Amino acid sequence: MAGLAVVLLSGGLDSATTLAWARREGYVCHCLSVDYGQRHRAELDAAARIAVVLGAAAHKVIKLDLAAIGGSALTDAAIAVPTGGVQAGIPVTYVPARNTILLSLALGYAEVLGAQHIFVGANAVDYSGYPDCRPEYLQAFQAMANLATKAAIEGRGIEVRGPLVDKSKADIIRLAAELGVDSSATVTCYQPDASGRACGVCDACRLRKDGFAAAGIADSTRYAP
Repeated sequence: MAGLAVVLLSGGLDSATTLAWARREGYVCHCLSVDYGQRHRAELDAAARIAVVLGAAAHKVIKLDLAAIGGSALTDAAIAVPTGGVQAGIPVTYVPARNTILLSLALGYAEVLGAQHIFVGANAVDYSGYPDCRPEYLQAFQAMANLATKAAIEGRGIEVRGPLVDKSKADIIRLAAELGVDSSATVTCYQPDASGRACGVCDACRLRKDGFAAAGIADSTRYAP
């Protein structure tokens, strides 16, 4: 057995594929989702279903309020989600320090569980310009984790991995199919409706659509009419 792992599970395609990959590798996966005040809350319902279907040992949801600081179209209702196409630069859907906060919560959970592995579905190839999705960021967080935790000081080092970080969206979609992930059950859209149906025009939807086309796989995403 590969050991205990904490998997950050958003309910989107990338994190679901990461969970399925970790399960295939033999990890006992404790999933962590964070209700941080995101506009696309339907993904939390998806995460709960995915954790069960993909055989997670447990699924925990932590609530915090990043909407209190705002600064992102995903947490501030006054900032519109862009729908005109993916642009260069860091978009307004970037949530300040989100991955650092989420990984810190996963790190604390890993220490409590005695897990030495943290998995996150970050992707630096077909992504929307987020600086906290790059491999060098994950490496830096791992270095910090191994300086800052009792577990590491006592010889139980922490590994932080993004198994999809260097894959294209098409590669991820092919891997998801290989691993048996039901992509229609995932919610990637930044502004889905209450039942989780995608808008089809936000950056996340556009990247996902392009990925299915490039992979040569029929797009199973549920779109709002």
